Amino acid sequence: MEVIPLLKQLSEADGLSGYEGPVRELLRQTWQPFVDEMCEGKLGSLIALKRGTGFEPRPKLMLAAHMDEIGLMVTGVEKGFLRITRVGGTDSRVLLGLEVVVHGRRDLPGIVATRPPHVLPKGERKKAVPWEKIFVDVGLPAEEVERLVTVGDIISIRREMVELKNRHVAGKAMDDRACVAAVTLALEQLAGVRHAWDVFAVATAQEETGLKGAITAAYGVAPDLAVALDVTFGKQPGVPEVDALPLGEGPAIGVGPNFHPGLATCLKEVAEAHEIPYQIEPIPGRGGTDAWAIQVTREGVPTALVSIPVRYMHQPIETLAVQDIERAGRLLAAFIAGLEVDFLNRLTLDITATGK
Repeated sequence: MEVIPLLKQLSEADGLSGYEGPVRELLRQTWQPFVDEMCEGKLGSLIALKRGTGFEPRPKLMLAAHMDEIGLMVTGVEKGFLRITRVGGTDSRVLLGLEVVVHGRRDLPGIVATRPPHVLPKGERKKAVPWEKIFVDVGLPAEEVERLVTVGDIISIRREMVELKNRHVAGKAMDDRACVAAVTLALEQLAGVRHAWDVFAVATAQEETGLKGAITAAYGVAPDLAVALDVTFGKQPGVPEVDALPLGEGPAIGVGPNFHPGLATCLKEVAEAHEIPYQIEPIPGRGGTDAWAIQVTREGVPTALVSIPVRYMHQPIETLAVQDIERAGRLLAAFIAGLEVDFLNRLTLDITATGK
């Protein structure tokens, strides 16, 4: 499977947090050839099962990457212009001039705008524009806007993915469609591979508004092990070196109390055995990813985190290196193919021995 066309489809699909329908349907079609069955969780997550070859009851591994994205919502209709607020962590500083799609009675193209600087008081000209002074213009008469758009309608960012040099790409919703792409590549590679464990690939819903899809999906699947995938900060001007990782040097494996140390060690060993470049991401506390939600589900799940470095997070031009996605997919497939039925028991014994 070619990664860039896949990533373009995923990036450009609509799927705001809580309204993931379009991207979920795209994934349903994409995953269909690689899995044995699929279902939709009650909160909207897409849960796909690829059965293992071991004796039943087989142990269960959950791969989780969130498919939702940040965006906007209509809070008022004022003389044909739409007042807005954020859905998820949308940054008001980068909104002005963006093309959007207003999902009203029918989809309407629009632009995000504000007053020109010429009419602003001098004290406001150098300040960030507050939410109450940002609006969306769909170019229609006021009466038609009021007929087609209501308070509570959602608004998606409209942005085509751009291919840059050195196999870098930029677009919206790479957080976390990049990792959804990595899971897709892993499923494709596993299609012709025998593996002992059942694999549940989950495109989680509502991560950007509280990790909700991961909480409910993990409770329903009740996995024995889990690997969450998300983006992390890529190196760029203004981001502290200690908090950022370079693009193109491989996916990152998280270490810290949110992650099972034996599982992280195993992922590192698999990467080294298969000559897959990787990086280490220290996270000394609770992480803000699906990994935390899964780790503390039911009686607890041994969980790991694999991350893709991304520049300009939560902006419409999130930028990454395609090879990091490819390597993450290879790492997942190699890890799953090598999982033996008794891996969980040996993992527990290792931790017990370490604790003595």
